[in-house]
Amino acid sequence: LQECILSGIMSVNGKKVLHMDRNSYYGGESASITPLEDLYKRFNLPGAPPESMGRGRDWNVDLIPKFLMANGQLVKMLLYTEVTRYLDFKVIEGSFVYKGGKIYKVPSTEAEALASSLMGLFEKRRFRKFLVYVANFDENDPRTFEGVDPKKTTMRDVYKKFDLGQDVIDFTGHALALYRTDDYLDQPCQETINRIKLYSESLARYGKSPYLYPLYGLGELPQGFARLSAIYGGTYMLNKPIEEIVIENGKVVGVKSEGEVARCKQLICDPSYVSDRVTKVGQVIRVICILSHPIKNTNDANSCQIIIPQNQVNRKSDIYVCMISSAHNVAAQGKYIAIASTTVESAEPEKEIKPALDLLEPIEQKFVSISDLFAPTDLGTESQIFISRTYDATTHFETTCDDIKDIYKRMMGSEFDFEEMKRKKNDIYGEEEQQ
Repeated sequence: LQECILSGIMSVNGKKVLHMDRNSYYGGESASITPLEDLYKRFNLPGAPPESMGRGRDWNVDLIPKFLMANGQLVKMLLYTEVTRYLDFKVIEGSFVYKGGKIYKVPSTEAEALASSLMGLFEKRRFRKFLVYVANFDENDPRTFEGVDPKKTTMRDVYKKFDLGQDVIDFTGHALALYRTDDYLDQPCQETINRIKLYSESLARYGKSPYLYPLYGLGELPQGFARLSAIYGGTYMLNKPIEEIVIENGKVVGVKSEGEVARCKQLICDPSYVSDRVTKVGQVIRVICILSHPIKNTNDANSCQIIIPQNQVNRKSDIYVCMISSAHNVAAQGKYIAIASTTVESAEPEKEIKPALDLLEPIEQKFVSISDLFAPTDLGTESQIFISRTYDATTHFETTCDDIKDIYKRMMGSEFDFEEMKRKKNDIYGEEEQQ
């Protein structure tokens, strides 16, 4: 996905783009697999899917589960590039948080906070005050700070200021600000407050939850940006084996495939193409589960997200569940796909993810994958090879977009500017109309 978005952006910027992929489909790691038979093959399961799974063609199963924040960076990229014209989205019905073995809807409006059974009455009032404070907070207007210094005061101190208890801190940090660990508590509060604001603003757009999901699966996203690139003259080659990245004097000059060399000045790729320029930074376990029922205690939602904060299960990082269904054209009628994921912390990853799987029982079929996470050791300044990061365990695309903006900055030497992109697009479309 990162590479597809960047190829779209670079094409709009007037660069000549050749996009090669050794796979026969778009999106690499973040593809959606169809038909269901292919998923069984991919995970080496014997035999064909049982009749009860319906038609294989009705399935579109994401390998990496993620939702889009309605007000987040990826939606902005989609709107500015007008890739939205190739996609349809649905709002995810609810976000839930795990506490003491049960799941509760995440209160995200004042009304929901007051009705929620997550907190006692006095706690609710304090939480409501906190939400109002966050909503009014403006980093450019010191009058909204109420004695907090956004660049110095830690988030731990802000929670103290509003006298919020541990459970409330857990779901605020992990289900609203969407942190994976508790490291943020001792960092300046500005980033956390902005994250909670993003959550509330995304929620305000559609009301049920702050998350969106594309019909027919996440595999539609890379394809949309691939089309954008093609409109601006980009060339795509699928099923193209990469034999060698050609380097002269420490700098990339081309890519060799099937005996030919395509010359280039800059190269963008994922870690799997350059194992000598990346380092392993961890592992993620993901379990794709096929269910014949909605998840219990979610009010029969046809889609939802569940966050299990690490403190609730004595871990250092959160466990996530994303659930979608036939309502999103990704599963056969009456079927649900739930994908649980977390950062691996021990030698027994399947044990670590058990609390999530317990919430999904009975499970009809499981597909387990454990992937290594890689980060580039080469920033590309010398070699002009720009490497994206592997997808982390988060359930939204904000970290992926940070990576895209980071690569853009390293390549172009300037910050990625949404407005600039909009103007360039108008110039090109405008010229066509005049001819």
